[in-house]
Amino acid sequence: MSISKPRLSFTQIINMNVGFFGIQYSFGLQQSAVNPIYDFLGASPDQIPILNLAGPMTGLLIQPIIGALSDKTWHPRFGRRKPYFFIGALFCSLCLFIYPFSSSLWMAGGLLWVLDAANNTAMEPYRAFIADKLPPSQHANGFLTQSFFTGLGITLANVSLFAFQKISFLKQMHGQIPYWVFGSFFLGSVCSISSVLWSITKTPEIPPTDKELAVLKAGNKSVMAPFIEIFSAIKHMPKVMWQLALVYLFQWYALFCYWQNASKSIAQSVWKTSPSKNPKLYEEAVGWAGLVNGWYNVITFLSAFVLVVLAKKYSPRNVHVTCLFLAGMGLLVFPLIENQYFLFVPMTGFGIAWASMMGVPYLMVVNDIPKERYGVYMGIINMMIVIPMILQTTTFGFVLNHFLDNDPGKAISFGGILLLIACAVTMRIKKVMPADDVVVVSGGGH
Repeated sequence: MSISKPRLSFTQIINMNVGFFGIQYSFGLQQSAVNPIYDFLGASPDQIPILNLAGPMTGLLIQPIIGALSDKTWHPRFGRRKPYFFIGALFCSLCLFIYPFSSSLWMAGGLLWVLDAANNTAMEPYRAFIADKLPPSQHANGFLTQSFFTGLGITLANVSLFAFQKISFLKQMHGQIPYWVFGSFFLGSVCSISSVLWSITKTPEIPPTDKELAVLKAGNKSVMAPFIEIFSAIKHMPKVMWQLALVYLFQWYALFCYWQNASKSIAQSVWKTSPSKNPKLYEEAVGWAGLVNGWYNVITFLSAFVLVVLAKKYSPRNVHVTCLFLAGMGLLVFPLIENQYFLFVPMTGFGIAWASMMGVPYLMVVNDIPKERYGVYMGIINMMIVIPMILQTTTFGFVLNHFLDNDPGKAISFGGILLLIACAVTMRIKKVMPADDVVVVSGGGH
Protein backbone atom coordinates (compact mmCIF):
# COMPACT_ATOMS: atom_id res chain seq x y z
CA MET A 1 0.00 0.00 0.00
CA SER A 2 1.31 3.50 -0.86
CA ILE A 3 1.37 6.10 1.87
CA SER A 4 2.77 9.59 2.26
CA LYS A 5 6.19 10.01 3.77
CA PRO A 6 5.63 11.28 7.31
CA ARG A 7 7.17 14.58 8.35
CA LEU A 8 9.91 13.99 10.91
CA SER A 9 10.50 16.06 14.01
CA PHE A 10 13.62 18.20 14.39
CA THR A 11 15.02 15.64 16.86
CA GLN A 12 14.44 12.78 14.42
CA ILE A 13 16.23 14.68 11.63
CA ILE A 14 19.14 15.36 13.99
CA ASN A 15 19.33 11.69 15.05
CA MET A 16 19.38 10.37 11.49
CA ASN A 17 22.29 12.70 10.63
CA VAL A 18 24.49 12.28 13.72
CA GLY A 19 26.57 9.69 11.84
CA PHE A 20 27.53 12.39 9.37
CA PHE A 21 29.42 14.05 12.23
CA GLY A 22 31.92 11.18 12.59
CA ILE A 23 32.37 10.85 8.82
CA GLN A 24 33.14 14.56 8.52
CA TYR A 25 35.55 14.50 11.49
CA SER A 26 37.61 12.11 9.40
CA PHE A 27 37.41 14.36 6.34
CA GLY A 28 38.42 17.27 8.57
CA LEU A 29 41.61 15.46 9.53
CA GLN A 30 42.29 14.79 5.86
CA GLN A 31 41.93 18.50 5.11
CA SER A 32 44.16 19.75 7.93
CA ALA A 33 46.38 16.92 9.20
CA VAL A 34 47.23 14.59 6.31
CA ASN A 35 49.16 17.15 4.25
CA PRO A 36 51.23 18.28 7.26
CA ILE A 37 52.00 14.59 7.95
CA TYR A 38 53.25 14.37 4.37
CA ASP A 39 55.37 17.44 5.10
CA PHE A 40 56.74 15.87 8.31
CA LEU A 41 57.64 12.77 6.29
CA GLY A 42 59.60 14.84 3.77
CA ALA A 43 57.23 15.40 0.83
CA SER A 44 58.15 18.19 -1.58
CA PRO A 45 55.45 20.78 -2.50
CA ASP A 46 54.87 19.40 -6.00
CA GLN A 47 54.38 15.85 -4.59
CA ILE A 48 51.43 16.90 -2.40
CA PRO A 49 48.77 16.97 -5.16
CA ILE A 50 49.52 13.42 -6.39
CA LEU A 51 49.66 12.13 -2.79
CA ASN A 52 46.10 13.43 -2.41
CA LEU A 53 44.89 11.41 -5.39
CA ALA A 54 43.35 8.81 -3.05
CA GLY A 55 40.38 11.01 -2.11
CA PRO A 56 39.04 11.78 -5.57
CA MET A 57 39.89 8.36 -7.04
CA THR A 58 38.12 6.39 -4.29
CA GLY A 59 35.20 8.81 -4.50
CA LEU A 60 34.98 8.26 -8.24
CA LEU A 61 35.11 4.46 -7.92
CA ILE A 62 33.35 3.81 -4.61
CA GLN A 63 30.45 6.26 -4.30
CA PRO A 64 28.49 5.52 -7.50
CA ILE A 65 28.99 1.76 -7.03
CA ILE A 66 27.82 1.91 -3.41
CA GLY A 67 24.91 4.09 -4.51
CA ALA A 68 23.84 1.60 -7.17
CA LEU A 69 24.25 -1.32 -4.75
CA SER A 70 22.30 0.36 -1.96
CA ASP A 71 19.43 1.16 -4.35
CA LYS A 72 19.14 -2.59 -4.96
CA THR A 73 19.64 -3.66 -1.32
CA TRP A 74 17.04 -4.55 1.28
CA HIS A 75 17.39 -6.61 4.45
CA PRO A 76 14.46 -6.88 6.90
CA ARG A 77 16.77 -6.30 9.89
CA PHE A 78 19.60 -4.15 8.54
CA GLY A 79 17.75 -2.07 5.93
CA ARG A 80 18.96 -0.52 2.67
CA ARG A 81 21.51 2.20 3.42
CA LYS A 82 22.54 1.42 7.01
CA PRO A 83 24.75 -1.65 6.28
CA TYR A 84 26.98 0.60 4.16
CA PHE A 85 27.12 3.26 6.91
CA PHE A 86 28.34 0.67 9.40
CA ILE A 87 30.92 -1.11 7.23
CA GLY A 88 32.41 2.19 6.06
CA ALA A 89 32.58 3.65 9.59
CA LEU A 90 34.19 0.51 11.00
CA PHE A 91 37.06 0.55 8.49
CA CYS A 92 37.36 4.31 8.83
CA SER A 93 37.86 3.97 12.60
CA LEU A 94 40.55 1.34 12.14
CA CYS A 95 42.43 3.45 9.58
CA LEU A 96 42.29 6.57 11.73
CA PHE A 97 43.79 4.64 14.62
CA ILE A 98 46.67 3.31 12.50
CA TYR A 99 47.35 6.40 10.36
CA PRO A 100 49.64 8.45 12.67
CA PHE A 101 51.91 5.40 13.02
CA SER A 102 52.92 5.90 9.36
CA SER A 103 56.69 5.54 9.16
CA SER A 104 57.15 6.53 5.52
CA LEU A 105 55.56 8.76 2.91
CA TRP A 106 54.22 5.84 0.92
CA MET A 107 52.76 4.11 3.99
CA ALA A 108 50.82 7.31 4.72
CA GLY A 109 49.74 7.54 1.09
CA GLY A 110 48.62 3.90 1.00
CA LEU A 111 46.62 4.18 4.22
CA LEU A 112 44.89 7.26 2.84
CA TRP A 113 43.50 5.13 0.00
CA VAL A 114 41.92 2.71 2.49
CA LEU A 115 40.66 5.54 4.71
CA ASP A 116 39.06 7.37 1.80
CA ALA A 117 37.44 4.20 0.48
CA ALA A 118 35.89 3.63 3.92
CA ASN A 119 34.74 7.24 4.24
CA ASN A 120 33.10 7.16 0.82
CA THR A 121 31.36 3.87 1.60
CA ALA A 122 29.83 5.43 4.70
CA MET A 123 29.03 8.84 3.23
CA GLU A 124 27.44 8.04 -0.13
CA PRO A 125 24.24 6.39 1.16
CA TYR A 126 23.70 9.29 3.58
CA ARG A 127 22.66 11.62 0.75
CA ALA A 128 20.16 9.05 -0.52
CA PHE A 129 19.02 8.40 3.07
CA ILE A 130 17.71 11.98 3.26
CA ALA A 131 15.76 11.62 0.03
CA ASP A 132 14.47 8.19 1.16
CA LYS A 133 13.18 9.33 4.53
CA LEU A 134 12.01 12.93 4.14
CA PRO A 135 9.15 14.49 2.16
CA PRO A 136 10.16 17.22 -0.31
CA SER A 137 9.13 19.97 2.12
CA GLN A 138 11.84 18.75 4.53
CA HIS A 139 14.66 18.14 2.03
CA ALA A 140 16.24 21.51 2.86
CA ASN A 141 16.16 20.66 6.57
CA GLY A 142 17.71 17.26 5.93
CA PHE A 143 20.52 18.25 3.57
CA LEU A 144 21.46 21.36 5.55
CA THR A 145 21.44 19.38 8.80
CA GLN A 146 24.20 17.41 7.12
CA SER A 147 25.94 20.75 6.52
CA PHE A 148 25.57 21.46 10.24
CA PHE A 149 27.22 18.15 11.16
CA THR A 150 29.85 18.69 8.48
CA GLY A 151 30.81 21.93 10.19
CA LEU A 152 30.67 20.40 13.66
CA GLY A 153 32.75 17.35 12.75
CA ILE A 154 35.41 19.23 10.86
CA THR A 155 35.50 21.89 13.59
CA LEU A 156 36.29 19.30 16.25
CA ALA A 157 38.94 17.76 13.99
CA ASN A 158 40.68 21.08 13.43
CA VAL A 159 40.35 22.42 16.96
CA SER A 160 41.66 19.11 18.31
CA LEU A 161 44.87 19.62 16.30
CA PHE A 162 45.32 23.02 17.94
CA ALA A 163 44.36 21.82 21.44
CA PHE A 164 46.47 18.64 21.52
CA GLN A 165 49.45 20.65 20.27
CA LYS A 166 49.29 22.76 23.45
CA ILE A 167 49.74 19.72 25.74
CA SER A 168 53.42 19.72 26.60
CA PHE A 169 54.12 15.96 26.74
CA LEU A 170 52.41 15.50 23.34
CA LYS A 171 55.05 17.70 21.69
CA GLN A 172 57.49 14.81 21.74
CA MET A 173 58.05 12.92 18.51
CA HIS A 174 57.17 9.40 17.42
CA GLY A 175 59.62 9.03 14.57
CA GLN A 176 58.98 12.08 12.39
CA ILE A 177 55.41 12.72 13.62
CA PRO A 178 54.61 14.57 16.87
CA TYR A 179 52.37 12.88 19.43
CA TRP A 180 49.76 15.67 19.30
CA VAL A 181 48.78 14.38 15.85
CA PHE A 182 48.05 10.96 17.41
CA GLY A 183 45.52 12.47 19.81
CA SER A 184 43.41 13.93 17.01
CA PHE A 185 43.39 10.69 15.02
CA PHE A 186 42.53 8.54 18.04
CA LEU A 187 39.62 10.84 18.91
CA GLY A 188 38.43 10.60 15.31
CA SER A 189 38.56 6.81 15.47
CA VAL A 190 36.11 6.84 18.38
CA CYS A 191 33.83 9.51 16.86
CA SER A 192 33.53 7.74 13.51
CA ILE A 193 32.06 4.45 14.68
CA SER A 194 30.10 5.76 17.69
CA SER A 195 28.23 8.48 15.80
CA VAL A 196 27.23 6.13 12.98
CA LEU A 197 26.02 3.54 15.47
CA TRP A 198 23.86 6.27 17.06
CA SER A 199 22.11 7.03 13.76
CA ILE A 200 21.71 3.35 12.88
CA THR A 201 20.00 2.53 16.18
CA LYS A 202 17.81 5.66 16.25
CA THR A 203 16.50 5.72 12.67
CA PRO A 204 14.40 3.00 11.00
CA GLU A 205 14.35 2.86 7.22
CA ILE A 206 11.19 2.85 5.12
CA PRO A 207 10.68 -0.74 3.89
CA PRO A 208 9.78 -1.45 0.27
CA THR A 209 6.32 -2.67 -0.70
CA ASP A 210 5.84 -6.28 -1.79
CA LYS A 211 5.90 -5.12 -5.42
CA GLU A 212 9.14 -3.18 -4.94
CA LEU A 213 10.67 -6.11 -3.08
CA ALA A 214 9.81 -8.43 -5.96
CA VAL A 215 11.51 -6.03 -8.39
CA LEU A 216 14.63 -5.98 -6.17
CA LYS A 217 14.77 -9.78 -6.01
CA ALA A 218 14.29 -10.10 -9.75
CA GLY A 219 17.00 -7.54 -10.55
CA ASN A 220 20.29 -8.21 -12.28
CA LYS A 221 22.65 -9.80 -9.73
CA SER A 222 25.75 -9.93 -11.94
CA VAL A 223 29.04 -8.28 -11.04
CA MET A 224 28.50 -5.82 -13.89
CA ALA A 225 25.02 -4.77 -12.72
CA PRO A 226 26.16 -1.70 -10.71
CA PHE A 227 28.27 -0.47 -13.65
CA ILE A 228 25.38 -0.95 -16.09
CA GLU A 229 23.13 0.99 -13.72
CA ILE A 230 25.66 3.84 -13.42
CA PHE A 231 26.07 4.21 -17.19
CA SER A 232 22.29 4.05 -17.68
CA ALA A 233 21.75 6.76 -15.07
CA ILE A 234 24.37 9.01 -16.67
CA LYS A 235 22.76 8.52 -20.08
CA HIS A 236 19.40 9.68 -18.72
CA MET A 237 20.78 12.33 -16.35
CA PRO A 238 18.61 15.47 -15.96
CA LYS A 239 19.91 18.67 -17.59
CA VAL A 240 20.27 20.43 -14.24
CA MET A 241 22.82 17.83 -13.15
CA TRP A 242 24.99 18.56 -16.20
CA GLN A 243 24.82 22.25 -15.30
CA LEU A 244 25.80 21.46 -11.72
CA ALA A 245 28.75 19.42 -13.02
CA LEU A 246 30.20 22.56 -14.64
CA VAL A 247 29.85 24.50 -11.37
CA TYR A 248 31.57 21.68 -9.50
CA LEU A 249 34.45 21.61 -11.99
CA PHE A 250 35.62 25.04 -10.81
CA GLN A 251 34.35 24.82 -7.22
CA TRP A 252 36.08 21.61 -6.15
CA TYR A 253 39.32 22.26 -8.02
CA ALA A 254 39.50 25.51 -6.04
CA LEU A 255 38.81 23.87 -2.68
CA PHE A 256 41.65 21.38 -3.11
CA CYS A 257 43.98 24.30 -3.90
CA TYR A 258 43.07 25.79 -0.53
CA TRP A 259 43.27 22.62 1.56
CA GLN A 260 46.64 21.61 0.16
CA ASN A 261 48.22 25.01 0.73
CA ALA A 262 46.54 26.61 3.75
CA SER A 263 49.20 25.68 6.32
CA LYS A 264 52.09 26.67 4.06
CA SER A 265 50.38 29.94 3.08
CA ILE A 266 49.89 30.88 6.74
CA ALA A 267 53.50 29.94 7.50
CA GLN A 268 54.64 32.16 4.64
CA SER A 269 52.45 35.23 5.24
CA VAL A 270 52.31 35.23 9.06
CA TRP A 271 55.40 33.35 10.31
CA LYS A 272 57.60 34.17 7.26
CA THR A 273 58.82 30.57 7.09
CA SER A 274 58.26 27.23 5.35
CA PRO A 275 58.49 23.51 6.27
CA SER A 276 62.08 23.31 5.03
CA LYS A 277 63.31 26.57 6.61
CA ASN A 278 62.08 26.04 10.16
CA PRO A 279 60.12 22.82 10.88
CA LYS A 280 59.36 23.79 14.49
CA LEU A 281 57.95 27.16 13.49
CA TYR A 282 56.01 25.47 10.71
CA GLU A 283 54.33 23.32 13.39
CA GLU A 284 52.96 26.56 14.85
CA ALA A 285 51.52 27.46 11.46
CA VAL A 286 49.96 23.99 11.13
CA GLY A 287 48.29 24.38 14.53
CA TRP A 288 47.01 27.83 13.58
CA ALA A 289 45.72 26.51 10.26
CA GLY A 290 43.77 23.94 12.25
CA LEU A 291 42.26 26.76 14.30
CA VAL A 292 41.44 28.80 11.19
CA ASN A 293 39.84 25.79 9.52
CA GLY A 294 38.03 25.05 12.75
CA TRP A 295 36.66 28.59 12.69
CA TYR A 296 35.22 28.34 9.20
CA ASN A 297 33.56 25.09 10.18
CA VAL A 298 32.10 26.75 13.30
CA ILE A 299 30.59 29.28 10.90
CA THR A 300 29.35 26.37 8.78
CA PHE A 301 27.34 24.76 11.54
CA LEU A 302 26.10 28.14 12.82
CA SER A 303 24.90 29.21 9.37
CA ALA A 304 23.52 25.89 8.09
CA PHE A 305 20.00 26.33 9.46
CA VAL A 306 19.92 29.99 8.38
CA LEU A 307 20.57 28.78 4.83
CA VAL A 308 17.50 26.53 5.12
CA VAL A 309 15.35 29.64 5.55
CA LEU A 310 17.18 31.61 2.85
CA ALA A 311 16.99 28.76 0.32
CA LYS A 312 13.23 28.48 0.83
CA LYS A 313 12.80 32.27 0.48
CA TYR A 314 15.26 33.20 -2.27
CA SER A 315 15.89 29.84 -4.05
CA PRO A 316 18.83 27.46 -3.65
CA ARG A 317 20.53 28.86 -6.76
CA ASN A 318 20.65 32.44 -5.51
CA VAL A 319 21.89 31.34 -2.10
CA HIS A 320 24.70 29.31 -3.66
CA VAL A 321 25.74 32.17 -5.98
CA THR A 322 26.07 34.52 -3.02
CA CYS A 323 28.01 31.98 -0.97
CA LEU A 324 30.47 31.21 -3.77
CA PHE A 325 31.14 34.94 -4.18
CA LEU A 326 31.95 35.24 -0.46
CA ALA A 327 34.34 32.26 -0.65
CA GLY A 328 36.07 33.48 -3.81
CA MET A 329 36.75 36.92 -2.38
CA GLY A 330 37.92 35.34 0.86
CA LEU A 331 40.56 33.21 -0.86
CA LEU A 332 41.83 36.19 -2.87
CA VAL A 333 42.45 38.10 0.36
CA PHE A 334 43.71 35.18 2.49
CA PRO A 335 47.40 35.04 1.40
CA LEU A 336 47.79 38.82 1.75
CA ILE A 337 47.05 38.81 5.49
CA GLU A 338 50.06 39.04 7.82
CA ASN A 339 48.19 39.22 11.13
CA GLN A 340 47.18 35.72 12.20
CA TYR A 341 43.96 36.94 13.83
CA PHE A 342 42.73 38.72 10.71
CA LEU A 343 42.68 35.35 8.88
CA PHE A 344 39.37 34.62 10.58
CA VAL A 345 37.64 37.40 8.59
CA PRO A 346 37.84 35.87 5.07
CA MET A 347 37.27 32.43 6.57
CA THR A 348 33.90 33.60 7.89
CA GLY A 349 32.63 33.97 4.33
CA PHE A 350 34.33 30.71 3.38
CA GLY A 351 32.49 28.93 6.22
CA ILE A 352 29.11 30.19 5.03
CA ALA A 353 29.98 28.98 1.54
CA TRP A 354 31.08 25.57 2.87
CA ALA A 355 27.65 25.16 4.50
CA SER A 356 26.06 25.89 1.14
CA MET A 357 28.39 23.55 -0.77
CA MET A 358 27.54 20.63 1.50
CA GLY A 359 23.76 20.99 1.22
CA VAL A 360 22.30 23.56 -1.19
CA PRO A 361 23.36 21.99 -4.55
CA TYR A 362 21.38 18.85 -3.67
CA LEU A 363 18.26 21.02 -3.38
CA MET A 364 18.80 22.19 -6.96
CA VAL A 365 18.62 18.65 -8.35
CA VAL A 366 16.77 16.33 -5.94
CA ASN A 367 13.31 16.98 -7.38
CA ASP A 368 14.51 15.98 -10.86
CA ILE A 369 15.85 12.60 -9.68
CA PRO A 370 13.60 9.49 -9.76
CA LYS A 371 13.22 8.10 -6.23
CA GLU A 372 14.22 4.55 -7.23
CA ARG A 373 17.60 5.94 -8.33
CA TYR A 374 18.39 8.24 -5.40
CA GLY A 375 21.48 6.23 -4.45
CA VAL A 376 23.09 6.01 -7.87
CA TYR A 377 22.42 9.67 -8.70
CA MET A 378 23.85 10.84 -5.38
CA GLY A 379 26.91 8.76 -6.30
CA ILE A 380 27.06 10.44 -9.71
CA ILE A 381 26.92 13.86 -8.02
CA ASN A 382 29.96 12.74 -6.05
CA MET A 383 31.65 11.83 -9.34
CA MET A 384 31.11 15.47 -10.29
CA ILE A 385 33.01 16.39 -7.12
CA VAL A 386 35.89 13.98 -7.48
CA ILE A 387 36.61 14.37 -11.20
CA PRO A 388 37.70 18.01 -10.63
CA MET A 389 39.74 16.78 -7.67
CA ILE A 390 41.46 14.20 -9.88
CA LEU A 391 42.19 16.91 -12.42
CA GLN A 392 43.59 19.05 -9.61
CA THR A 393 45.80 16.37 -8.13
CA THR A 394 47.18 15.37 -11.54
CA THR A 395 47.62 18.86 -13.04
CA PHE A 396 48.12 21.33 -10.22
CA GLY A 397 51.63 20.19 -9.36
CA PHE A 398 52.63 21.28 -12.87
CA VAL A 399 50.67 24.55 -12.61
CA LEU A 400 52.17 25.30 -9.19
CA ASN A 401 55.71 24.54 -10.31
CA HIS A 402 55.68 26.28 -13.70
CA PHE A 403 53.19 29.16 -13.33
CA LEU A 404 52.82 29.92 -9.61
CA ASP A 405 56.47 29.62 -8.53
CA ASN A 406 55.64 26.87 -5.99
CA ASP A 407 54.11 29.72 -3.96
CA PRO A 408 51.29 28.53 -1.63
CA GLY A 409 49.82 32.04 -1.44
CA LYS A 410 49.48 32.23 -5.22
CA ALA A 411 47.90 28.75 -5.18
CA ILE A 412 45.17 29.96 -2.83
CA SER A 413 44.56 33.13 -4.88
CA PHE A 414 44.22 30.90 -7.95
CA GLY A 415 41.53 28.97 -6.07
CA GLY A 416 39.72 32.23 -5.31
CA ILE A 417 39.54 33.08 -9.02
CA LEU A 418 38.10 29.63 -9.78
CA LEU A 419 35.39 30.08 -7.12
CA LEU A 420 34.33 33.38 -8.71
CA ILE A 421 34.06 31.58 -12.06
CA ALA A 422 31.92 28.90 -10.36
CA CYS A 423 29.74 31.70 -9.00
CA ALA A 424 29.11 33.01 -12.53
CA VAL A 425 28.42 29.53 -13.91
CA THR A 426 25.84 28.84 -11.17
CA MET A 427 23.71 31.68 -12.57
CA ARG A 428 23.01 29.49 -15.61
CA ILE A 429 21.07 26.99 -13.49
CA LYS A 430 17.32 27.46 -13.49
CA LYS A 431 15.83 29.10 -10.42
CA VAL A 432 13.64 26.53 -8.65
CA MET A 433 12.11 26.94 -5.21
CA PRO A 434 12.23 23.94 -2.82
CA ALA A 435 9.12 21.75 -3.00
CA ASP A 436 6.45 22.21 -0.34
CA ASP A 437 4.17 19.29 -1.09
CA VAL A 438 4.50 15.87 0.49
CA VAL A 439 4.63 13.33 -2.30
CA VAL A 440 3.06 9.90 -2.18
CA VAL A 441 5.65 7.14 -2.06
CA SER A 442 5.69 3.43 -1.54
CA GLY A 443 6.61 1.86 1.75
CA GLY A 444 5.88 2.29 5.43
CA GLY A 445 7.71 2.93 8.66
CA HIS A 446 8.55 6.22 10.32
